[in-house]
Amino acid sequence: MKKGNLNLMNAKRIMSRFTFVFVLLSLFTVQAFSKNFNVLDFGAKADGITKDTKAVQSAIDACTENGGGLVLIPAGKTVVSGTIYMKSFVTLRVENGATLLGSPDIEDYPDDTHKIMYKREKHMDPCFIFAKDAKSFAIDGYGTIDGNGHEKYFKNKRPMLMRFMNCNDIHLKDVKLINPAAWTSAWLYCNEIVVDGIYIHSRSNKNGDGLDFDGCTNVRVSNSSFDNSDDCICLQASLVDKPCKDVVISNCIFETQWGGMRIGLLSRGDFESVTVTNCTFKNIKDSGLKIQMNEGGSMKNMTFSNLVMKNVPRPIFMTFTQQKACVDAPDEMYPYKEMKNFIFQNIIADNTELDKNSAFFLTGMPGHKIENIILKDIQFFVSGGGTKEDAEKTDLNEYTLEVLKGHWPEFSLVGTLPASGVYLRHMENVFVDNFHLTVVGEDARKPIILNDVTNSEVSKFYRNGKLVKIKN
Repeated sequence: MKKGNLNLMNAKRIMSRFTFVFVLLSLFTVQAFSKNFNVLDFGAKADGITKDTKAVQSAIDACTENGGGLVLIPAGKTVVSGTIYMKSFVTLRVENGATLLGSPDIEDYPDDTHKIMYKREKHMDPCFIFAKDAKSFAIDGYGTIDGNGHEKYFKNKRPMLMRFMNCNDIHLKDVKLINPAAWTSAWLYCNEIVVDGIYIHSRSNKNGDGLDFDGCTNVRVSNSSFDNSDDCICLQASLVDKPCKDVVISNCIFETQWGGMRIGLLSRGDFESVTVTNCTFKNIKDSGLKIQMNEGGSMKNMTFSNLVMKNVPRPIFMTFTQQKACVDAPDEMYPYKEMKNFIFQNIIADNTELDKNSAFFLTGMPGHKIENIILKDIQFFVSGGGTKEDAEKTDLNEYTLEVLKGHWPEFSLVGTLPASGVYLRHMENVFVDNFHLTVVGEDARKPIILNDVTNSEVSKFYRNGKLVKIKN
């Protein structure tokens, strides 16, 4: 063999060995500097029985101390834990087929996770997953976070599933959140929130809200479904200097024993710039959109469009009144401020399977009106059943402090309305256009009533296909 060919072969062998060594070193380097922190490596038994709280927390702590990364609840495992504390730059991933299961013992949920901001509800102060002053963290994966919050375990003190406070840049994606003992989540004074592709089932205990955003900004919720024992999504403002604003909710499905979306009630701060679109609401006991300002803040600039509702007694229930909801409420009653600038458009609501207490009900108070409302392109189907006595009612309760008696402004305090479709009271600048009301049975009530409404126009309002003449 010629010397030149031999040198070439030797060079190829050396290069091949170098490449092999380089690949091995590369794999070793990737493994050595991996940002994955599997809870099994931190001592978790993951047998669905042993409490692995320490292992999960150790993995989270190690992750954030190393600059961030992925804390893994591995597929096919059930990890039982008490309260865990999320930290900055951590992604808690619950893999497909994995479950992060809450401990059934209330002793495993300490009292250092802040508090619920509603009065008379201190029993919901504990929580399962807590974060404070953290940034850029996420909870994701196609697995399940199960609060294990059944009444047989939690009858008195009932931990929420999640509470995040003063946090920034949070992602909650793709996970299933089930069986909280109280609310599924409370987000307090957080900024830059993305919730996408989640499923919430909260029927195992009482007061099972879904997502409660209190004083939060830049919030996006999309592509999610809710099955709750209480309000699915709440927008709140418990602090005067922490507004709830710049919120977008889209492509969601709401089912609940109470309200689809509640905006307000806890309302010491301001609300502004809210968009809700492309959502469906079904089998709701109380209201689809429940919008209530009563603690002295300002509420304005909101639009709701492309909504479909089935068996939702009040598609829109709006009140402007005075009441204390916050746990830190001052001694004096709040003043009225403002509630204005709302658009409701492209809505179909089918309540033909419900009773006569089905209506769009929007009411301010004498001298304190809701302003600038547009109701446009709406189809509303109701069963009817209103009597002559119902039609002649004029003594409807106002939501005064004497009527409220310390409780919330609920529809039941007013009762059956003298209108079969729409009842508007104490409002200014109201425009109703292209509203189609279909009443299946007999009903003696007027289709729409405007009571103490100034500067209004109702055009193209139809009852069973026939144009209704309205005196504006």
